[in-house]
Amino acid sequence: MVSVTGNLFILSAPSGAGKSSLIKALLEQNNSSRAMQVSVSHTTRDARPGEENGVHYHFVSVDEFKAQIEQGAFYEHAEVFGNFYGTSEAAIDAQLAQGIDVFLDIDWQGAQQVRAKKPEVTTIFICPPSKQELENRLRGRGQDSDEVIAARMAKAQAECSHYHEFDYIIINDDFQQALSELNTIVNSKRLTQSQQAAQHQKLLADLVS
Repeated sequence: MVSVTGNLFILSAPSGAGKSSLIKALLEQNNSSRAMQVSVSHTTRDARPGEENGVHYHFVSVDEFKAQIEQGAFYEHAEVFGNFYGTSEAAIDAQLAQGIDVFLDIDWQGAQQVRAKKPEVTTIFICPPSKQELENRLRGRGQDSDEVIAARMAKAQAECSHYHEFDYIIINDDFQQALSELNTIVNSKRLTQSQQAAQHQKLLADLVS
């Protein structure tokens, strides 16, 4: 019997667009139907209070990380504020082989790297409904100074300029509507001929015999 493989999804968005909340809600809605999970990245930064190795990140040394880069072990990797982050190719492929849908929470640059290695990946860009609403959300967190918010807004504009590189765009104005659209994209990948033929091989063989 042909096994059903999982689908790989990339979700990218500027900070404040609601990407993390959408992924969390998607997993909560589907936790009893089909296996899906967010990829656990490798990083060289220190664990923060409450973070567990292998749950929130795979915490490794800089030397270990660089050795894995040399071995071509990552689908994508980047250095952010002096720390390295990467997505393990072997770990993702093992999850997909088990029929698990995997979600990568990465930026457009990481998406380009993954697409170069795995062209069949499904890429989704989450947009805020407007610049003003994005700024309102960032200010509503009450965590950042005006200077930091201005920097985040400038970065958001740069990130949004890459929207055309993605397969799908979701405008996160109404959260429930955006979540419904995300579910639609995920379900559409599960209903392709190859996925259905693998999952219902016996039924389809019987129908044509």
